[in-house]
Amino acid sequence: MRARTAAALRHAWPALAAYTAVRALGLLVFTVWAHRDRRSVRHLLMESWDCDWYLKIAQNGYAHELGTRIDGNNLAFFPLYPLLVRAGDALVPWLPRGAAGLSVSVGASVLAAWGIFAVGDRLYGRRAGVVLAVLWGSLPVALVQWMGYTESLFTALCAWSLYAVLSGRWLWAGSLAALAGLTRPTGVAVAAAVSLSALLTLPRPSDARTPRPVRPLIGALIAPLGWLAYVGWVGLRLGRWDGYFAVQKLWRNEWDGGVATWRRMRDLFVTERPALFVAMVTVVLLGAVVLFVLSVGDRQPLPLLIFSGLLLVIVLGSSGVYFPRARFLLPGFPLLLPVAAALARARAHVLVTVLTAAALTSAVCGGHMLLGWHGPP
Repeated sequence: MRARTAAALRHAWPALAAYTAVRALGLLVFTVWAHRDRRSVRHLLMESWDCDWYLKIAQNGYAHELGTRIDGNNLAFFPLYPLLVRAGDALVPWLPRGAAGLSVSVGASVLAAWGIFAVGDRLYGRRAGVVLAVLWGSLPVALVQWMGYTESLFTALCAWSLYAVLSGRWLWAGSLAALAGLTRPTGVAVAAAVSLSALLTLPRPSDARTPRPVRPLIGALIAPLGWLAYVGWVGLRLGRWDGYFAVQKLWRNEWDGGVATWRRMRDLFVTERPALFVAMVTVVLLGAVVLFVLSVGDRQPLPLLIFSGLLLVIVLGSSGVYFPRARFLLPGFPLLLPVAAALARARAHVLVTVLTAAALTSAVCGGHMLLGWHGPP
């Protein structure tokens, strides 16, 4: 096992090195910018916005009642990340507030880049896998990957769960999907991808002579357990079956099929002069739809299409706050596969030019997200 892991790490090291270099560039640009503006780098990366919510959950636990305060009930936040933060604080109590959370995110981001590389490598070869990892690290809101947020942890669990599906490791796929379901509400997307893919591998009931494989069935059953467990626990804690959805309603986050998203986009283009960050979010959302169409045209494996499609449906179909949605799509790395595959076939100078431009653009966008935009990422 140790030898196999070492061999896989040697195979993946170009992707991990390139990803780390891209994110280090983004961090450097942000740090210089923040010092120029006399803003605290530590506070912004470790304690701002949702970072603070997770730190308070790690320290004080969850609310015991629903209440009526808008955007004020911490049961909206899933538990795996704050549990890891609490464990880190217990192991290294002398670290400053938020350091454990940032450490979890940075470490998870490298694991995520490794899993993303593994998926790209399996489907299109090593070069495409490296490009895919770099593209994920060069997204406009990729600075979040090195903040006290859940996106890196969630993406790592999703990437390795989907890789396990592609390689037929159903128990791993289901277990990692269950952990993803304890990390973010959109964990239901990877759970569905694993469960549906596993069920489709089972022989038809009419073929009685074919033995039914057990592992895909177990993986299919395990995958949604994390998401269901937390939603069920919130219901029990609040004494109502729809407790979690009632919490989401207090956060003005309900699914309306995309009506609110369409109206917001229409207003941005027709009646408003949008802030730069909001315009960037809109471009990301529209680009994600185009990339999903290309992914379908490329006939990506069904588990990836199910995951990306459901992630898009959840993010675009929500009536909640508009501006974090580019961040919500960060785990949707399969959407980048058409671009990664095309760039992997390009000449070296074209590839280097495009990836360098993407990394520099991401660094500038990340700095603007935390320093120019006066709101959460």
